[in-house]
Amino acid sequence: MVATLLLTSQDISDLASPKEYVDAVRSGYQQHGNGAPLVPRTSLFSKDPPGKLTGYTVILPKDGVMGGYLYSAGFTSQDAWFVTTIFDAKTGEPLAILDGASFNPHKTGAVGALGIETLARKNVSSLAVIGSGSQAKEQIRAAVTVRQFDKIYVYSSTKRNRESFAKELTEELDISVKPVSSSKLAISNADVVVTATNSSIPVFDGHNISDGTHITAVGQYHPRKRELDEHIVQRSLYVPDLRSRVFTDAGSFLAAFNMGLIDENHIHAELSEVVNEILPGRTTNSEITVFDSGGTAIETISSAYMLYQKALQSGLGTTLQIEPSSTAMK
Repeated sequence: MVATLLLTSQDISDLASPKEYVDAVRSGYQQHGNGAPLVPRTSLFSKDPPGKLTGYTVILPKDGVMGGYLYSAGFTSQDAWFVTTIFDAKTGEPLAILDGASFNPHKTGAVGALGIETLARKNVSSLAVIGSGSQAKEQIRAAVTVRQFDKIYVYSSTKRNRESFAKELTEELDISVKPVSSSKLAISNADVVVTATNSSIPVFDGHNISDGTHITAVGQYHPRKRELDEHIVQRSLYVPDLRSRVFTDAGSFLAAFNMGLIDENHIHAELSEVVNEILPGRTTNSEITVFDSGGTAIETISSAYMLYQKALQSGLGTTLQIEPSSTAMK
């Protein structure tokens, strides 16, 4: 028997700070840059009832941990369910099972911040976010740990949502967060732009982006998800989280590619190559940089392992007894 820790949403929702997530995810991408193996996101689709089952896995040798993220979406519940399991990379024993939904925005915010840390100019002072949901909030909370901003602009299509978002984060971060009435107004004042939507059409006109801007896009994880238009993709130094997923589900890149505006050489580097300085990130202050964050097991498992360690220190979670096959299959 092995004692495996079960961590619920309540156990882990406030267990770690945005900076701790960023530090964990940075370590994960450093390990991938040094050869840590992974399997990109794959999905199985159901037509009746409509839905999908998605999973991805990674081994992080330095941490001595490996694991996978599995989630279902759609089906008759019309909801999504996320489960993360981590194993000891030496013994293979299961260490923990985590409710994955509760930390999803946190680990996604962390990898978004890592894109800003490695690609944005050092002297940025203003940030725009398109979107006002939980993903957008965690993007901002993580972003302010890697750059110092004195102005943040938020746009979402619902006035009440953007105003409540601005009020909450102004009070929390002690930074001026201003709601604006259009995405054009938001990006016109921003050194860094974050898109955190589920849009299938571009959320701003790429012609309106100024030279030197960095963009982190987190809602482009499907061929039909397209937060960025073809103009900004064509103008940008383009860095995805993984090269291997670009021609599968990076919606904005695929749109520009299918229009003949770019080719496969437009992929400058993947994130781990920039993090590990295998390839350069931004080389001039005038470059427009894009980090396309579609989601990998790297940020999920590195975050899950960090949460597991903190839960052990805090005495959180419920112990499950899991039997190995050598005895269970007798």
